[in-house]
Amino acid sequence: MARPSLRVRADEAAEIMDSPLCDPAMLTRTYQDFRVVNAVVSGWRRIYRRSIRPALSTTTETTLLDVGSGGGDISRALARWATRDGLRLRVTGIDPDARAHGFATSQPHIAGLSFRRALSSDLVVEGARFDFVVSNHVLHHLGVDELKGLLVDSEQLARRHVLHADLERSNVAYLGFAAATRPFFRRSYIRPDGLTSIRRSYTAPELRAAVPAGWTVSRGLPSRLVLGWDRPDA
Repeated sequence: MARPSLRVRADEAAEIMDSPLCDPAMLTRTYQDFRVVNAVVSGWRRIYRRSIRPALSTTTETTLLDVGSGGGDISRALARWATRDGLRLRVTGIDPDARAHGFATSQPHIAGLSFRRALSSDLVVEGARFDFVVSNHVLHHLGVDELKGLLVDSEQLARRHVLHADLERSNVAYLGFAAATRPFFRRSYIRPDGLTSIRRSYTAPELRAAVPAGWTVSRGLPSRLVLGWDRPDA
């Protein structure tokens, strides 16, 4: 397999599943497969334990917004983990894509979890507020101006903390994902779109250069970035 150059972010590359003309059955299987892939590579179990669970309570409800929630697997996981820990967390997942929203709402109900078809800017207009604002694999879809818009929205929506997690572009990430997924996911867009996602992703220095003061970029494994912000008066 010829590896494309990863020295420059491929922000012009398009993921197949983002096309309105992609195959509906393949798209559904992609949403289904995200639960498996994200459980392995996303690192959200670690993020939940370190950054979210310590702020939760058994008596007082904490609210969390998952921006660009897609098929809803991360939203569902966060709600499920909190419930298992006996903690009160209300999770709202938002995504503007009708197909993603349809899949997310078709899954079995979990207490404390809801989904809306909306943009973060829609919620800002409504005056909505959440203790946590998070996202998974959203940043690589955004150009620099769109990224800044999301961060402005996040600061207005979050009462306490923001955590945007994504891939970090690297040869190791690209070749590792290509090798690990070669035998699998032949009936979904996971492999081709995953490789495109890596090509579109920021490196840590690129992301630090693109975000305003007050935001931090931390690295994790495997080839992960977490863009964070804490409200100063929280």
